[in-house]
Amino acid sequence: MSKQLQSDIVLTLVTMIWGSTFIIVKNAIQSLPVYNFLFIRFLLAFLLLAAIFYKKLKKIDKSTLMAASLIGTMLFLGYAFQTMGLLYTTASKSGFITGFSVVLVPILEAILLKRKPTKAATVGVVLAFIGLILLTTNIDLSINIGDFLTLLCAFAFAMHIVLISKYASKMDTYLLATVQIGMVALLSGIVSLIFEKPFIPTSLDVWGAIIITGVFATAFAFVAQNTMQAYTTATHTALIFSLEPVFAALAAYLIAGETMSIRAIIGGAFMLAGIILSELPEKEPEKR
Repeated sequence: MSKQLQSDIVLTLVTMIWGSTFIIVKNAIQSLPVYNFLFIRFLLAFLLLAAIFYKKLKKIDKSTLMAASLIGTMLFLGYAFQTMGLLYTTASKSGFITGFSVVLVPILEAILLKRKPTKAATVGVVLAFIGLILLTTNIDLSINIGDFLTLLCAFAFAMHIVLISKYASKMDTYLLATVQIGMVALLSGIVSLIFEKPFIPTSLDVWGAIIITGVFATAFAFVAQNTMQAYTTATHTALIFSLEPVFAALAAYLIAGETMSIRAIIGGAFMLAGIILSELPEKEPEKR
């Protein structure tokens, strides 16, 4: 099995985990402030990874620490801007604008990493974006501060993917993931102390959500993403991650009985077609 195929499989698994835990997170933050939840979730993941990779952490160098801190800051800003944006815009528009990161990634990758996407990947991005439009309902063309904040969220998530692609092949990916998770925990804790009234939850359901998301959707997912992105492009990663709302919709259907519209199903098909198309090899130019 090629490294590219391995990375596709693992990144798809990560996307499935994120999508399937969306409803778990949604239920948990009904009784726990958002950043309070993020702090505990990411702190649990950091402590778990720190215990596993403590020997590596003792020998971490400055360049890895700085790169991982920058990546972690971008990841935190993605969550922060998305949460702030939701105060002023609808959930459907938030999902649509956040998904715009699938378009931003190839642009940022071309500018920052000097890697132009293949023609197949470009068409794949277009199909995936059309799928996001179809999957996200009740979109209007008005713009407000919430939409702008959510656009900043999409930019931050896109930068997170591109920066991982930049450093994953040069640095220890286990350390990259561990430190960036720790950075999100630190920043979430600070924001929670300033703007929320943080507390330790007592509900078993909330702790179940924290453990599931902390272990699988954070510790495993980000270690897997950082490691697998060393074998694929940022654009290809973004295309796979664009399937998250599809998996979220499937999980909502299976767990909560929420129905999927025909439009949503067609949108998911467009996104899947975009990913499959991006897998096609680039044709070699014919020699004269």
